Amino acid sequence: MGRKLVYYVAVSLDGYIAAPDGGFAAFPTEGDHMQPILGEYADAVPAHIHQALRTSAPGTKFDTVLMGWNTYNPDIYGGLDSPYTHLRQIVVSRSARTVPEHIELTGDPVGKVRELKQDAGLDIYLCGGGQLAGALSEEIDTLILKRHPLVFGSGIALFGAAGYAALPFVPVRTRTFDSGVSIIEYERTR
Repeated sequence: MGRKLVYYVAVSLDGYIAAPDGGFAAFPTEGDHMQPILGEYADAVPAHIHQALRTSAPGTKFDTVLMGWNTYNPDIYGGLDSPYTHLRQIVVSRSARTVPEHIELTGDPVGKVRELKQDAGLDIYLCGGGQLAGALSEEIDTLILKRHPLVFGSGIALFGAAGYAALPFVPVRTRTFDSGVSIIEYERTR
């Protein structure tokens, strides 16, 4: 198999990737779970965080990021209009939007992912959100959950409100940290 679509995301114990207001500040950003996040998964760390930490993305896991409009929206994130300058950035939107020239915009996420999988390169990072993950559920090859020891009660669900058939995944690696966070990797069985 060539490139994979990897849904790598923080999630609460009750299956939410964000609180009811869309925020994710409740997910802890300190603790022993940060070592693999800033090391092994460093390609998925936004450029401004690398800059603040004086680190850089190694370019060994991902070379492309796919994000829904609400995940990307610069108006929400203080005007940040290019969060992953070290990756090819693709934003999915059903509405006409304006993005910087170096960012791609698509209204066909399934078609775009199928096209990307035909190209040579590293894996594709599905950054979010839940609605986009639901739309791409059949295309997801690897699921990496950073499971945090908290409950939101409601919010943005891992796969949005999409209706789909059962999606079989098998666990391939689980790590539990003293912080209470677990990183669980699953591969899709087809």
